[in-house]
Amino acid sequence: MNFNKIFSIALSSCFFWSQLVAEQTIAAPIITSSWRTLSRNNYSLKYPQNWDLQQSENTESGTVVSPTVRYQFAVLSQLESTQDKFRENVNLVIEDINGRKIDLDAYAQLAADQLKSQMKNCKILEHKKINKGSRQYYQTVWTWDYETLPLKVEQYTWLL
Repeated sequence: MNFNKIFSIALSSCFFWSQLVAEQTIAAPIITSSWRTLSRNNYSLKYPQNWDLQQSENTESGTVVSPTVRYQFAVLSQLESTQDKFRENVNLVIEDINGRKIDLDAYAQLAADQLKSQMKNCKILEHKKINKGSRQYYQTVWTWDYETLPLKVEQYTWLL
């Protein structure tokens, strides 16, 4: 199989906020029937109706971040209160690795190493390979300090 793109989707949240909500919330079903859907050639995403969509002007190919990396979109939550300093978000970045001899395991390890070297106070909490049917992907969960905010990020990385 000839893979040539890395998809990486990440959910970022303010670490303390997510811990507080988790402690106060009893698991309740999430009703997604009124959610919006963003559909593209290679993916689709459902997100809450009150979240804001920010996407590239070129919705199919994305915004160039570097010669091989393209930002596709972000969906952002609303601020919860005047004390809320961070909008939880989900975003998608696609990297073209065509011509590079790298597999999913090597790419995921390289990405984890970059997190540790580039993110302030980065701590990787989970980094595991998941097999789901015929698909394999990595789930990485880490915390880091963004300016004055402690954040927790959950990222999924797979080859297409």
